[in-house]
Amino acid sequence: MAMKSHNEKRPNPKELEKEISEFLSKKFGDNVKIVSPMVLTQEAVLDKTKESGKSGKKINFDLKPEQLIAYLDQYVVKQDNAKAILATKICTHFNRIKRAQESDDSIDGMVGSIKNNVLMIGPTGVGKTYIIKLIANKIGVPFVKGDATKFSETGYVGGDVEDLVRDLVREADDDIELAQYGIIYIDEIDKIASSRNLIGADVSRTGVQRALLKPMEETEVDLKVPHDPISMIQEIEQFRKTGKRDKRSVNTGNILFIMSGAFMELAPIIQKRLSRQGIGFGARIKKAEEQVDILKKVRSEDLIEFGFESEFVGRLPVRAIFEHLTEDDLYCILKNPNNPIILGKKLDFAAYDIEIKFEDMLLHKLATYAFAENTGARGLVSAVEKALLEYERKLPSSDIKKFPATANILEKPQASIKVLTAPDQKQKTLELFKRLQQQEKESIREYLKRNKANLAAKYSLTLTRSRIELVAACYVNSTMDIGNVIKKIKSYYDEIKKIELYFFKNHDINIVLEEDAIDFIIEQLVESFVEINIIDEKINQDFQHGLKLAREKTGRNRFFITRQALLDPEVYIGNLIKDNLEQT
Repeated sequence: MAMKSHNEKRPNPKELEKEISEFLSKKFGDNVKIVSPMVLTQEAVLDKTKESGKSGKKINFDLKPEQLIAYLDQYVVKQDNAKAILATKICTHFNRIKRAQESDDSIDGMVGSIKNNVLMIGPTGVGKTYIIKLIANKIGVPFVKGDATKFSETGYVGGDVEDLVRDLVREADDDIELAQYGIIYIDEIDKIASSRNLIGADVSRTGVQRALLKPMEETEVDLKVPHDPISMIQEIEQFRKTGKRDKRSVNTGNILFIMSGAFMELAPIIQKRLSRQGIGFGARIKKAEEQVDILKKVRSEDLIEFGFESEFVGRLPVRAIFEHLTEDDLYCILKNPNNPIILGKKLDFAAYDIEIKFEDMLLHKLATYAFAENTGARGLVSAVEKALLEYERKLPSSDIKKFPATANILEKPQASIKVLTAPDQKQKTLELFKRLQQQEKESIREYLKRNKANLAAKYSLTLTRSRIELVAACYVNSTMDIGNVIKKIKSYYDEIKKIELYFFKNHDINIVLEEDAIDFIIEQLVESFVEINIIDEKINQDFQHGLKLAREKTGRNRFFITRQALLDPEVYIGNLIKDNLEQT
């Protein structure tokens, strides 16, 4: 074989880069490319090095358990015990982090510090995932969800446990510091319990448990994925730019791990233990309530017998048991003004400019159908879709814009559609729609009264009686949840308060709009679709000259404007001057 000569021309960097690019393109398509290096000044290199370090952000968390429970109560039906446990331990977790950041004498950095990782046990469709998403959203930390059945101990079967930590960084927009306060939620954790009916260790399942041990406690997870060509190329490029190896990793010490599963076979294990102890649970479990009562007595030894490693169980010190949902619970979910099922269906019809209102009797029947499916709240989605699919297909082709969804539509959809679209039935359909709209308004009004204190605190808006009416009216005339409706009213409130500032700036007169006046203006904005600038112009036109005269006559420079004053400004100003004359 001929030897290559030392004098043979070697490829220059550009030719080499081209060859590597062609090779990567053939192997990986357009997903991988070589990027030419940038020449950076020494100052730029130093800046880049600083950027790669920690951001030094501090977690801003001041929620108390009762506040978080009150927030969850607005969205989650039942599960009072589970909500209390989760809210308490999660609030404690993040308040400890905040305290550790603010004081030097914290013991949170001590060896053996235990995290409040949570194990949630309960049947499918009772709101386990929903409640964790709500909490993560309320706290404002990144949240990722994984399925335990898709992991292997070494990765690349379905995924690596450490991939979830990397996903947190992506959810945090590459902010590593924020990702280190995130929540990792792993569902179907009961599926990685080793099989109790097999002789010998169930290697794949116990392997996943062991792979979770270090991240659940504290470890450093390298953001560079081993054997990933893209990660390797990114590291090479970083080195070429800065001349330094920038190791980016995530510490899992403050990441909260929450696991959940149905644990269908756990109750008999607990029952067997209790029977041996003579507590009187020897009879066969027949009711869902009995199963929940049994599950509430779960111990670590039961979970170990179920098929978990003792070290794995030890890293899940907090346990929350979720209850089965009854038919009434499913109805309450549909009635909740924040529930995404009914709101989603309203949006479906709104896409065709059709407004839909639901009769209570229909919601009761849908809850009955969903309960029969025995899949918890998940059954509600299929029940609602099945009931309304034919209407969603046919009505957009008609001239129907108001759709009163009553219990009658469940039987013989074709006949119901004919009645709804019949020209001689238009008035009757509209009257029925208005009746359902009024029922919805009354329901929202009652909801606002029950949750007035929590909602007022959350959105920094006093919910007066008239303002409750405004929120209810706005809700029934829009397709938004309660939170967004109140935000809209609050934005109107803030804009109206600016009118006081503008009036003082333009006329050197201090006006204070009373609460009833503000509510009156919001009412115009919501129901009459008047623009805020028109309101501003009208107040200037109605009051500037009269209040200047009142200031001259009374010597006052501060005037309180009521609803009645807005309705009849001349009488209001006349009374101001008259009252002053009577006093003198």
